[in-house]
Amino acid sequence: MLSVLKIKNIAIIESAEIEFSRGFNVLSGETGAGKSIILDSINAVLGFRTSRELIRTGETEAQVTALFSSVGENVVSKLQELDLPVNEDETLLVSRVIMADKNICRVNNALTTVAVLKELGAELMSIHGQQDNRELLNNETHILYLDAMTDCRELMTEYKEKFSALIALRNRIKSLSGDIEEKTRRIDALTYQIDEIEKAEITPGEWASLKDRRSQLQNYEKIQGGIYGAYQALQGGDSFSGAVQLLADASKELGGISQYSSELEELFKRVENLYYEVSDAADSVRDNFNEDGFSQAELEEVENRINLIYKLSKKYGSTEEEILAYLENAKVELENISVSDEQISNLKEKFKLMKDETFALAQKLSDERKKTAISFSKKVCEELRFLDMPQIQFVVDFKETPLTENGIDEVEFLISANVGETPKPLTKIASGGELSRIMLAFKTIMAHKDKVETMIFDEIDSGVSGRAALKVGSKLKQVSDGKQVLCVTHLSQLMAYADSHYLIEKAAVDGKTFTSVKLLNMDGRKLEIARIIGGGQVTELQLKNAEEMISSINQKF
Repeated sequence: MLSVLKIKNIAIIESAEIEFSRGFNVLSGETGAGKSIILDSINAVLGFRTSRELIRTGETEAQVTALFSSVGENVVSKLQELDLPVNEDETLLVSRVIMADKNICRVNNALTTVAVLKELGAELMSIHGQQDNRELLNNETHILYLDAMTDCRELMTEYKEKFSALIALRNRIKSLSGDIEEKTRRIDALTYQIDEIEKAEITPGEWASLKDRRSQLQNYEKIQGGIYGAYQALQGGDSFSGAVQLLADASKELGGISQYSSELEELFKRVENLYYEVSDAADSVRDNFNEDGFSQAELEEVENRINLIYKLSKKYGSTEEEILAYLENAKVELENISVSDEQISNLKEKFKLMKDETFALAQKLSDERKKTAISFSKKVCEELRFLDMPQIQFVVDFKETPLTENGIDEVEFLISANVGETPKPLTKIASGGELSRIMLAFKTIMAHKDKVETMIFDEIDSGVSGRAALKVGSKLKQVSDGKQVLCVTHLSQLMAYADSHYLIEKAAVDGKTFTSVKLLNMDGRKLEIARIIGGGQVTELQLKNAEEMISSINQKF
């Protein structure tokens, strides 16, 4: 139950603290006095979206604090689920500070988020406004109201899980199947690419090796001339000695005198080592000399091989490793496509079985809905007859559909308010006053199932007047038995039923607008009801009528 609502710097409310009571609480006041601001403030602590425009002009932040008392087990369970503190005295303190760039939210003084406030708020209050009436005009919402009355939450959860799995399987089959022509084109392309790469038989490092061999072949004569010249310089010719012979002579000369000095001994060893090294190098140079080694055919073969690898690199990857990786990926893709037909066949069989299971659950859900619809229609008619619609017929119409997220049912509410008329779609024939009373009937019926202790009605009396308004007030009074009801109204009939009546007034002081909220005593209640009855200046007769209205209602309850 909402015990205290404290508002600071919300729109034209500079500061207000309202203590609500259990039972039927009414809020009234002139149009524009600030009744909607009270509801905006409540919405704020329930985690609904707010705007920086709510902050009072000239202030940097606004704050709303709500104290709830005697919270139920549903709220305690939600607090535990959200890992929030639980007070032993069964109270709950929720606050929200609204600034231009951020919000600061607390639950029992623990910091939290707006999203958490909204999740918790759903357990604290249910709010009905004109938006709910408009939603009734959308027949897609009708099944949601029926489901709220049907004791099949576990069945609905099971069905939704099965339906989601069915859709996922269908999408997978669709993905694997693809377009037949596109699939054929892809198989042909992959087959060609695999064949082309495999025939090339390329190996890592081949590109560099081929370019090196091509350079050798293209410069064969220059290379062989250089090798021949180098060999002559090392080994000598018919008319001159080469480096090998000269080093041999030098080594021989130093060897003959090396015994006379350690320095000469060292020089001899060095020259002798050079002789052996240069002699070995000369042999290697000789081995590289091949007067008949050039082959034009080999050069052309190397050129063709280089061109082939170059073309492959433009298609499949800049290196041999990348080309070979492309080959492996293409093989895997081709294998997947090739075996997908078998997979698709297996998955289609699985889909058929899963669809049958899903349909069976949907049928079971539909049966439960139809059972509920009978009792729901009866209860709605009873409530609406009480609410001054004596000839009402209310029918829940079912049409079977293919499987959807909600099962196989398309639900629409039909009504007839007059004798002799067949029920027709509520969305087409219901007036504003009828919509208000139908919604109140729904809320009354659902109140017995709903664990939420506080219900808010914003202008539930729209389009209602006279005797019907008295009936609406009486029904709200009944709903408030064991619960807390907050009602914003302009009707004197509803005000007369209040357990607590709050007047919202607006005044201008020193160029600023202020809104105040005042709990009315009996004299204040009579004055406010008389003002509503008269629509202007209050007379003694109007005050007497107001007193009689309150007295008459008090005798009933």
